[in-house]
Amino acid sequence: MTREEFIFTIGYDGDNAVVDKKSAQEYGKLGTAELFDRGMVKAAVCSAIFSKDKGEEQLVLDKFNALAGQPVESFDELKKIFGVTA
Repeated sequence: MTREEFIFTIGYDGDNAVVDKKSAQEYGKLGTAELFDRGMVKAAVCSAIFSKDKGEEQLVLDKFNALAGQPVESFDELKKIFGVTA
């Protein structure tokens, strides 16, 4: 699975990922911070997961907590909020 496919997976049909191909084409090359700044928080979470970069995970967590009425304690908790696993 490519980064763009992972970031813009919107569901599953059996074992097959259903990808928002329009969004993947339009926004797939954006970095994690850019995705978040454009309001695509779930995509930013997925981007950070795909990168396997703890710095990107922390960046998303910090940006989320700066906006959230109730901050979350960990990136794992944020993944649960958005229903994302890897």
